[in-house]
Amino acid sequence: MNDKIRGQLATCKQRIVSRLRPSRNHRRRRRGPEFGATNIHYEMSDRTQAITCGGIGAVHMLTKRLGLAEAINERLGLFKVHRPYHESDHILNIAYNHLAGGTRLEHLELLRNDAVYLDAIVASRIPDPTTAGDFCRRFDGEQINVLQDVFNEARVKVWQEQPPKFLDEAILDADGTMVETTGECKEGTDISYKGEWGYNTLMISLANTGEPLYLVNRPGNRPSQELAAEYFDKAIDLCKTAGFRRVRLRGDTAFSQTEHLDRWHDAGATFVFGIQACHSYCKIAEKLPPGAWKTLERPGRKAAGPSRARPQNVKQQVVEQRRFKDLRLAKESVAEFMHRPTACSCEYRVVVLVKELEVHQG
Repeated sequence: MNDKIRGQLATCKQRIVSRLRPSRNHRRRRRGPEFGATNIHYEMSDRTQAITCGGIGAVHMLTKRLGLAEAINERLGLFKVHRPYHESDHILNIAYNHLAGGTRLEHLELLRNDAVYLDAIVASRIPDPTTAGDFCRRFDGEQINVLQDVFNEARVKVWQEQPPKFLDEAILDADGTMVETTGECKEGTDISYKGEWGYNTLMISLANTGEPLYLVNRPGNRPSQELAAEYFDKAIDLCKTAGFRRVRLRGDTAFSQTEHLDRWHDAGATFVFGIQACHSYCKIAEKLPPGAWKTLERPGRKAAGPSRARPQNVKQQVVEQRRFKDLRLAKESVAEFMHRPTACSCEYRVVVLVKELEVHQG
């Protein structure tokens, strides 16, 4: 950005600040509603053109700098003949559609007819929704994994350009999420325990930035932890390749697969998993001495602005009037002990949280 544009932006910002500042003169001069327009005039310029997704050019320059298009065309190989589109044209077309506010392939037709958008990415034309749908149907599971590897190789280049502190620790989160579908001809779809049809998608993400590193489509009736260990291993290797000095794994109780803990420990990774309160763990916790327990004090929420009086709790009034059973948290206590799971050869720290509840009714 040159000095001229920087000055123009600063001037515009100063004008809007002055316009929003309360002024007695403004109040005296304006009598009546603020929305006081009586007639609106529209002008169309031949020299100046506008675009709703102004950052699309910067995103395209980033993909060029990372060599993402070349890597996609070299590694994917879905087409034998390019008439005229390459694999990267289709993939970037779908990604840019999302960045431009599109939510489905049909919205590509709006971008195809937007001359300013086409000029911004220097394209004479882009694939239409039908052609994009045909391209998506060419993929199988192996090719999807290849495409994810291409994306992750580009991510490594971005991570390595961050400040040194960024590479101190990579926090990897695993979770399963239900993606519903109303289609009756979707291959691999199934019904979940909640009665929802769709896919139970596994996601391995980098919590530092919120980037999804791996997505795995599974039928809707599969457990959350299925294939999680395999993709955790791949994510650990990816982060070590990028230069992260430490790697931490996180997940809920479904992902505490004890048969893999020793392998992750030997690989230098740490992990924080929820674990179910089964009978053996409860028995150990009950035998802990009273001095092992500490009251858990959770930090309060910090208000973004100035503090104000808390409004009346309407929901609590309804609960009391209708004499619903009301469970209230009275106290939280925490303790810890070392334990070696049956499938492990090492001991690991187990943190126990006990909640004391008060039962009210009416």
